[in-house]
Amino acid sequence: MKQVYPAIFTKSKNEYVVDIPDFDIATQGKDLADAIDMARDAINLMGITWEDKGETIPAPSDLCEIALEEGQFCTLIDCDFAEYRKSLDNRAVKKNCTIPSWLNKKAEKAHINFSATLQEALIQKLGE
Repeated sequence: MKQVYPAIFTKSKNEYVVDIPDFDIATQGKDLADAIDMARDAINLMGITWEDKGETIPAPSDLCEIALEEGQFCTLIDCDFAEYRKSLDNRAVKKNCTIPSWLNKKAEKAHINFSATLQEALIQKLGE
């Protein structure tokens, strides 16, 4: 599920510090682009951790209700917990399947990679 969460940025001498109030976490980056990436990563990681624990992920705060101090600015950080989870969970899982003997022989003769073919078929079938 895609969401956008407000993040408060404060520039220090050599970096940006980012507070993410909805998750009560902070991160930092060496420049603005890095800080945004770090904020996105922190939100996504916290979100999937809470999902795994059965906890409720907070709804995003209204950007207009964020109180800022002098020298700070606030922007929205987009995140997609499902996509983030997929990007982290790319390990191989062994699956056994049964196919007719004639099809197996034909596929082996054609040097078909069974794992790759199954992955391609599943991705197509699931629309991923």
